[in-house]
Amino acid sequence: MTTSAASRETRRQLRHWGRHAESYDTKIAKVEGTMLAGTREWIGERATGRVLEVAIGGGRSLPYYRDDVSLVGVDLSPEMLTIARRRADELGRDVDLHEGDAENLPFADSSFDTVVCALALCSIPRPQIAVAEMARVVVPGGSVVIVDHVRSSVPVIRAGQWMLERFTIPLQGEHLTRRHLDEVTAAGLSVVEDERLRSGSVERIHAVRPAR
Repeated sequence: MTTSAASRETRRQLRHWGRHAESYDTKIAKVEGTMLAGTREWIGERATGRVLEVAIGGGRSLPYYRDDVSLVGVDLSPEMLTIARRRADELGRDVDLHEGDAENLPFADSSFDTVVCALALCSIPRPQIAVAEMARVVVPGGSVVIVDHVRSSVPVIRAGQWMLERFTIPLQGEHLTRRHLDEVTAAGLSVVEDERLRSGSVERIHAVRPAR
């Protein structure tokens, strides 16, 4: 995908989340109660120190972070960030929120102890660049924690995902048959946990940036 094509895709994502920010919570809550059960807890257990959540959205992970972490969030959509701010206020949670693109994170190299990305690489136009950016901003020895729905390891389910993509990609930029493990290793990260659930259609990855 060229830079100009990626820019068009990014603008489309910005428009999409502007329209659907308020309805996303209801939609994803149902999925998290079934297919993604335990996902937010799994993330929170692995996030320590100064934490960046990439594509924080409406802040659904906020209740699951430890009290002693210093939390920063970035998202493309100002509408989603408004929801995240509201949720943080309701929780009494201190979080530093920024508007920004996952493919060009507005942070210096080696700024965070942990970088989290939950359920977002499926719709980021160039996920390999986003993962490389996560690897850039995490400290040597720090963790990158990724959870997403991916292509199933079961052929019949994978075929169904492919069919659904004929609609989800043009309508909302959502890919169902991506998998991000190769992008993680290509970014120079070392995988310490790789778990696939729900017939292989959900993947949890915990990787570490090698220390110098």
